[in-house]
Amino acid sequence: MTTTCIKYWAGYKYQLAEDFQIQTTIRPPEEIEHRYFSMTKDGLLTVKESYAWDGASGPTMDTKSSMRGALVHDVLWQMLRLDLLPESYRPATNAELRRICVLDGMFRWRAATWEWAVTKFGKKWAGKGEEPVLIAP
Repeated sequence: MTTTCIKYWAGYKYQLAEDFQIQTTIRPPEEIEHRYFSMTKDGLLTVKESYAWDGASGPTMDTKSSMRGALVHDVLWQMLRLDLLPESYRPATNAELRRICVLDGMFRWRAATWEWAVTKFGKKWAGKGEEPVLIAP
């Protein structure tokens, strides 16, 4: 019997069961196409089925009012890491997190605190490029 290694990415808790679309306030200079997401120049974001993300980051918990915001923010920051969005868009991506969380019922003060936290501390953890591929055994 032949045994082969598995190759995987770590750090994800959730995975989309179907494609998800949302109109954002982000207006990229060019249309963005990626195997896991796309965005039109007018800000329509499509996240494809099976996209994986880690939910809310930091000392907080995932709630129904944070799930869409965390998903969209993770996708937007992935776009930044991959240079699909210019670095100058980072403040707008953080504001988008706050906007979506408030739309989904999060208290405004909590959403504002999240925006402040990702602005102050998030870039330190954002990384650059894709996550490393892990191999087992």
